[in-house]
Amino acid sequence: MYYTKFETRFCEIILVGNKEGLSHLHLNTGEGKRSFEISDEWILNHDFFTDIINQINEYFSGKRIKFNVRLNPGGTVFQKKVWRELTNIAHGNLCTYKDIAKAIGNENAARAVGMANSKNPIPLIVPCHRVIGANGKLTGFAHGVAIKEKLIQLEQTGSTDQ
Repeated sequence: MYYTKFETRFCEIILVGNKEGLSHLHLNTGEGKRSFEISDEWILNHDFFTDIINQINEYFSGKRIKFNVRLNPGGTVFQKKVWRELTNIAHGNLCTYKDIAKAIGNENAARAVGMANSKNPIPLIVPCHRVIGANGKLTGFAHGVAIKEKLIQLEQTGSTDQ
């Protein structure tokens, strides 16, 4: 596995993956409940991720609305089904956990969808930040609600106040 770190205007990002695809994208915000450790077995290789870094930078500058990245997240069958569905949420749009539950064929699975979202190893590219509570509130985000709000604002208005 390879990894790299790079700075964006929002936070440091850590990428992990191999020829099978990107397996982790960590938004190192210092907030939220997600921590991330780089394995001693992984090899630092910035060049391996050049295209993904360029796409992320284009996204943050408002020049990209869809990612073209081979993904290889680890997770359960249910989690992967939820994550695939998340990639269908269009840039700038929001939906609820129940909307995702209905889309995967079980409208009573909103809580399970929320749990799958919290385990999403590739946020941003698998856009779990576009899922909100039924009451319209920006409910939990593993990397902190502040960055979730900034990502939504970026997608809906093309800018942030940062």
